[in-house]
Amino acid sequence: METIQAILTAHPFFTDFPARYLELVVGCASNLRFEAGKLIFREGEEADKFYLIREGRVALYITSERRGPLNILTLGEGDILGWSWLFPPYRWKFSARALAPTRAFAMDGHCLREKAEQDHDLGYLLLKRFSRVFESRLETMRLQLVNVYRDK
Repeated sequence: METIQAILTAHPFFTDFPARYLELVVGCASNLRFEAGKLIFREGEEADKFYLIREGRVALYITSERRGPLNILTLGEGDILGWSWLFPPYRWKFSARALAPTRAFAMDGHCLREKAEQDHDLGYLLLKRFSRVFESRLETMRLQLVNVYRDK
């Protein structure tokens, strides 16, 4: 039977993560599963965690009064879901729904922020890793906008 630490180590977010810090963050992790169609979080609600997707697919979307849900991004195995737990006022900026049965680790944001306050090197390491996620998502959104507004 694999431990949570061994499974976390295999996730791309924690590749080459120093063992001393991995031991700290394991205590903030819980293993969970979402059935297809399950709402994971809703825009505006308290953002108190992020998710490491192990398998499955998740839609990240916003809701328009006129057009209903607008899909922003579809995430899958190896992706990170959520970073609103990092920044006050700790509210989700999007909504997320499982499109298929999805297995993930939920990482408790309160727990991680507390550990990062106690060890600023850990906090810096987490911010550097999330910065890569931000950069990748912004590039994806840029390419989507180019496609939407191309030759109009």
